Amino acid sequence: MIKFYGSQLCPDCRAALSQLQGKGTPHEFVEITASLENLKAFLNLRDQSAAFEGVKAAGGIGIPAFVREDGTVTLDPASL
Repeated sequence: MIKFYGSQLCPDCRAALSQLQGKGTPHEFVEITASLENLKAFLNLRDQSAAFEGVKAAGGIGIPAFVREDGTVTLDPASL
């Protein structure tokens, strides 16, 4: 199962969620704006994963973000 960090406030996240649901891809959506616990989990991932370096350097948030079952992180929904 894919863990998907995002926010319903983000149009890219809504599109990615629709894509995953349309494909029937098993996923757990973590709404980072729903609670501090969810936000902290995302920030911990973002701070520890090299996948976010480019987006952080550009001043971006880094959502949508996906953690595959093997623990690899991608920011590209097309790669799922």
